Amino acid sequence: MWTLPNILTLSRILALPLLVAFLWWPNWPTGYAVAFALYVAMGVTDYFDGYLARSQGTVSKLGVFLDPIADKIMVAAVILVLAAKGIIADGHVIAAAVILAREIAVSGLREFLGGIQVSVPVSRLAKWKTTLQLGALGALIFTGAVPEWTWVEPAGLVALWAAAVLTVITGWDYLRIGLKHMDS
Repeated sequence: MWTLPNILTLSRILALPLLVAFLWWPNWPTGYAVAFALYVAMGVTDYFDGYLARSQGTVSKLGVFLDPIADKIMVAAVILVLAAKGIIADGHVIAAAVILAREIAVSGLREFLGGIQVSVPVSRLAKWKTTLQLGALGALIFTGAVPEWTWVEPAGLVALWAAAVLTVITGWDYLRIGLKHMDS
């Protein structure tokens, strides 16, 4: 249970309140810079926990359970704070809501399919979606650290919309596969 990959996953969950606190601090560019650095560190641990678990042959049930939860609560928390702070505002909230809805729906679908012993592997497009989504949120966090770099926020919002489009496509793929296993 206390393998390095599981410890990395748990560290992401435990770091989340700190990330939210630095994002919430009003109009403090240094706080956003610290939040961005913490967010990047969390992203790096997300990559390495899976890589290490597979390469060392230490994939565990706890890790399989916790890793997607850690990812989803990090994304949800960042989206909620950025929306509350007005960084994700106006119509851009739609893209964020699409991302949140897909994360919840796919989690529920995976739980249902797991109960009937059906595994749905993560597609290459879903990995691109995740990368784009994490990059978009990272750019939007970074916006608070460098407000004079006016191009960062629009780039982050464009990436957020691109991630939302991929979210719909990959969500539909998962749903289509899941529907084959549901009774009518």
